[in-house]
Amino acid sequence: MALESSRIAYERTRRSVGGGVGSGLRAAMRPHPLFVREARGAHVWDLDGDRYVDYVMAWGPLVLGHGDPRVLDAVSEAAKKMQVVGTGHALEYLAAEAVLEAVPHGERLLWSNTGTEAVQVALRLARAATGRRRILKFAKSYHGWHDTVYAGMSDGDRSAEPASKGQSPSVLDDLVVARFNDVALASRLLNESVERDIAAVLVDPVMSNAGVEAPTPEFLSTLRALCDRHGVVLIFDEVIAGFRIARGGAAEKYGVLPDLSVYGKAMAGGFTQSAVVGRAELVDQVTDGVTHAGTFNANPIALAAVEATMRVLADPAVYETLEKTSGEFESVVGGVLGSVPDSGSFNRVGSLLQYVPAGGATGLHGTGGLWTVLLEGMVREGVLLMPSGKVFLSTAHTASDIEATGEALERVLRRL
Repeated sequence: MALESSRIAYERTRRSVGGGVGSGLRAAMRPHPLFVREARGAHVWDLDGDRYVDYVMAWGPLVLGHGDPRVLDAVSEAAKKMQVVGTGHALEYLAAEAVLEAVPHGERLLWSNTGTEAVQVALRLARAATGRRRILKFAKSYHGWHDTVYAGMSDGDRSAEPASKGQSPSVLDDLVVARFNDVALASRLLNESVERDIAAVLVDPVMSNAGVEAPTPEFLSTLRALCDRHGVVLIFDEVIAGFRIARGGAAEKYGVLPDLSVYGKAMAGGFTQSAVVGRAELVDQVTDGVTHAGTFNANPIALAAVEATMRVLADPAVYETLEKTSGEFESVVGGVLGSVPDSGSFNRVGSLLQYVPAGGATGLHGTGGLWTVLLEGMVREGVLLMPSGKVFLSTAHTASDIEATGEALERVLRRL
């Protein structure tokens, strides 16, 4: 792979776009960000015309692969009729009904645009319902870039720390930080929820951005019981995991129903849309003083994509395919990785995987070990992976794609 056109494009973009990328973490691609001219199925083509097997999948949304005709046809039909309107339209309820049908605890929803926005809406609903202000979250978990939830690595009883320059430290006083899967610590903090003024528990059920760590059997059920006991709202952040690890998300997979879930990414098949889904009495607070707004909320283009995607995901064969394909990736590519001592391994929950270096340490937005070297080596072999070490599978990936990926990894490892 020459990559030369991407290098030139990156240098040019840096002269007009801050950092040279549309979203900051893309700059961590090695040897530099890839610039793509076309994407279909499980593949992308760069500006030089070279083809890559894509495991980035737009950082998660493309559970059906690039350019699924069922989604694009629905979007095209909607776009011929309207783009965005300042009124209601039928897709608002058609798409909502399709989402609520899939979610075990779905009684009502609110449309938003990004996961970061939707998390803020969910927290506002929780504070309004409880009259409290603080949020219990978990170290290393990512809930969007907003100042109020983008915290550093501190956990336990220590204060949350800013994770970005320019971030307001004062709002982080609203956070109480625990450790994922630490039942004892979460229990102690929630048993003090009145004194600590805790309105909500905000948890990514599989730590999608920090190692893809599955919850222990007792962890989520303990959070549910303690939230019920102490009048705390339980919120699942399923922006990444939702509609990817199961049609009904974490609630279906683990059998624990939150009060609210935040969805995005896979829900809209590659278009921009998010939603807060859950108990009607919480969501309906928007009719009684809780502000929820946004010019592009529920725009017809995105909701056409949501309705079409949810219709496809209603077929159980989709998740059977995702599980089979993801298991093959774990076996084939993970097997190649495991054949070399101290090269690391993969964690997997459904079609979401995470590279874990020897020693098992992962962090927010990234991983250590050999990954940076593997990342650059694999892109030169025609395999596109994420700098964080996450791997997204889709229904468009084939056994041939996975076999080629395993062979490419063997070549990269031999050169180390």
